[in-house]
Amino acid sequence: MTRILLAGDHFVLNEHLKAAILERIGAAPVSFTELTLPWPVVPFGPVAEVDEASDIEQEMMDLIGGAEICVTQMAPITRRVLDRAVDLRLVCVTRGGPINVNLEAAQARGISVMSAPGRNAIATAEHTIALALSALRRIPQIHNSVVAGEWRSDLYSYSEVAFELHGAPVGIVGYGAVGRHVAWIFNGFGAHVRVFDPFAPSVDGFAERVETLDALLAGSRIVSLHARLTPETRNMIGAAQLAVIPDGGILVNAARGGLVDMNAVASALVTGKLMGAAFDVFDTEPLPPEAKIRQAPNVTLSPHLAGATQETARRAASIAADQVSAYLKGRTIAAAV
Repeated sequence: MTRILLAGDHFVLNEHLKAAILERIGAAPVSFTELTLPWPVVPFGPVAEVDEASDIEQEMMDLIGGAEICVTQMAPITRRVLDRAVDLRLVCVTRGGPINVNLEAAQARGISVMSAPGRNAIATAEHTIALALSALRRIPQIHNSVVAGEWRSDLYSYSEVAFELHGAPVGIVGYGAVGRHVAWIFNGFGAHVRVFDPFAPSVDGFAERVETLDALLAGSRIVSLHARLTPETRNMIGAAQLAVIPDGGILVNAARGGLVDMNAVASALVTGKLMGAAFDVFDTEPLPPEAKIRQAPNVTLSPHLAGATQETARRAASIAADQVSAYLKGRTIAAAV
């Protein structure tokens, strides 16, 4: 009998995880222990040495003993948790990257760690386009103006109106699952899509590859970020890079907040260097009340919701179930970290 610990939450539900696993494993003998994490009702944060996790380390320590498989999205798989996990052999993290797992400690114990890359690619790409259009057409500001009783027909002035996506040069930084889908959608609008990603093996026919970040920024009226956050990419967009973007450009970030110097963006919005900006992610979450970007003009902000669709949650459960099934049947598991 293989014991599986399901540590779902209020987005990736335990009931979906369990149903997807049972559908795939057939008659394999398993037993489930379930723990429902408080996310997203309670925001995630750093827990011990891992990040972006629910603060339930003690609960995990109490339940992990005897489990051979753990499936979770936000549980903190810390060194202390792993010290209790004497039978653990597989951790399936139902998100793009296992930032909530101490990978070094897991590797030292011979525990395989899986993730679910691409689970939210479509949702994040669609939200990215919504952010870009909101910034381009100033939809939040115009909405608030109408609600307040105004009727700003003066915004029809040539000096106030925006440019069209059709024919506009759009720069994509990072060409993974999300960046690729964003490029495809922008291409559908008739935009001229350009891509910077030194690690992407190829670029599709609807996008043009650019060899340097500065070359991409210099030729883009809209820049959309889809890179992972690493020591090399932290603050990859700062004052110097913003200066390269043509005046009146737009910056969109639905990847990771640490990619951008937000104070530099706020200043660029105030001076008019940027016409608009839109962000779903921030270096500190929740966004602090004193953050300068809150007071910047022509900015659209959402609270890290780009990947939040029902399809994302069910797709995550499906990917994890495939990994559990492969493990139980002795097959090679895809998406090993």
